[in-house]
Amino acid sequence: MLRRSFFVALFALLLTPFAAFALAPVPFDQAAFAAAQGAGKSILVQVHADWCPQCAAQRPIITNLMKEEKFKNMVIFNIDFDTQKDLVKKFNVMRQSTLIVFKGAAEVDRTVGATQAAPITESLAKGL
Repeated sequence: MLRRSFFVALFALLLTPFAAFALAPVPFDQAAFAAAQGAGKSILVQVHADWCPQCAAQRPIITNLMKEEKFKNMVIFNIDFDTQKDLVKKFNVMRQSTLIVFKGAAEVDRTVGATQAAPITESLAKGL
């Protein structure tokens, strides 16, 4: 029995990085974004910068929300504020830490600089 518990724990430990990767946002891709919109998906476009403290505060909140049943099918795209200026301009973003929520093709909410779970949860829920 001890041997089985050891192997189960080892297996779980080895899979942890892959589980985190599965929840990670993907870099913005126009074709994937258009396909998600066309399918009527709930979408979060997260505009971030690696140096941004608000973005760093948003990351674990969003990761935890994506583990909840109601948000598990939400598609998340990342836009880097510093290197993807064409997309920043396309989405009319003025600063990093902007979260844009879509339900299909319609933008349903936008928050800037939110770092508390409640307003982020409320914003994402508008896309369901």
